Amino acid sequence: MITVSHLSKTYYNPDGSILHVLKDVNCEINPGEVISIIGPSGTGKSTFLRALNLLDPPTGGSIVFNGENILAKDYPVHKMRQKVGMVFQNFNLFDHMTVLENVMYAPCKIKKESLETAREEGLALLRKVGLAEKADVYPASLSGGQKQRVAIARCLAMRPEVILFDEPTSALDPTMVGEVLSVIRQLAKEGMTMLIVTHEMKFARDVSTRIFFMNEGIIYEDGPARQVFEKPRRSATKAFVQRIRKEVFQIDDPDFDFPGMETRIRRFCIKYNIAEKCEPAFQACQLMLKEVMSAYMPFTLRITHSELSADTSLDFMVEGLESSPLAAPGVSPAFLEQLRSLCKDIVEEPTTRGFRVKLSL
Repeated sequence: MITVSHLSKTYYNPDGSILHVLKDVNCEINPGEVISIIGPSGTGKSTFLRALNLLDPPTGGSIVFNGENILAKDYPVHKMRQKVGMVFQNFNLFDHMTVLENVMYAPCKIKKESLETAREEGLALLRKVGLAEKADVYPASLSGGQKQRVAIARCLAMRPEVILFDEPTSALDPTMVGEVLSVIRQLAKEGMTMLIVTHEMKFARDVSTRIFFMNEGIIYEDGPARQVFEKPRRSATKAFVQRIRKEVFQIDDPDFDFPGMETRIRRFCIKYNIAEKCEPAFQACQLMLKEVMSAYMPFTLRITHSELSADTSLDFMVEGLESSPLAAPGVSPAFLEQLRSLCKDIVEEPTTRGFRVKLSL
């Protein structure tokens, strides 16, 4: 459906310096594919998407859509934009129009559909995204998630062959992300060709047929979702998709600031939307410190969270130790039973530097 060859995009800064956002992008996109575009900020993901729709025309290269080079001098851009829809992160709804009028506008204005036909199809699309009851209200009264679902319905009203999603959930409250992603999942099941710039790693893994990992202005890795997430070929891809967040504490004194540590753990849990892990983490820390770890100072405590697997753990690492602190004489069965009740799993393992106890919360 789409063939991209040697695509580049260059910006010239006011000081005369040159910024190469896209350097040499090459790919083929087939009908029915759902491609998630992931990668660090500033690597050209959104620029690539906007270049495909000519909202930000590329500097060089070619884009062939259904056999036609859309970068050719006399190519009718409006023709392509009727077939390639785009959903933006900031909705871009018309505030002076009702929800239904937003959905009807393009079919009436561009495709010259009758008001009756556009209204009937618009209501069907709003029903599809779960917002038929909001047809006659104005966007100002909607939540962010509802606005984005209206934006998707508006895009679908033009019957596009391809939809480009530019970080469709980045402007939403975390509680509203799910309702938008569920609509995109349904479109994927129906066979809609989609390219999605997203930071939602679990969603990208679950819904995509392919993943583009962009880095340094190129498609750094391209492959099936399972392969890219489970067995990436390049180290930069592996580091990105695992997205392991961590907070580290070096505890070397009985007078260590433990209340301050609890505050930092709480902030960590809130920041990464795992507030329910706060209390088990506090209890496990207190148990380990009271019953075991006070005899092993200095040691390192680390709380980690994987955004991909949603696994959260506490690691207690003692350098130079050859056996598990939990196997030391004096560690009571009652303590171990209480610790197990707070954890999904307990791993005791030697490392090149010492010994580690990992508590999965």
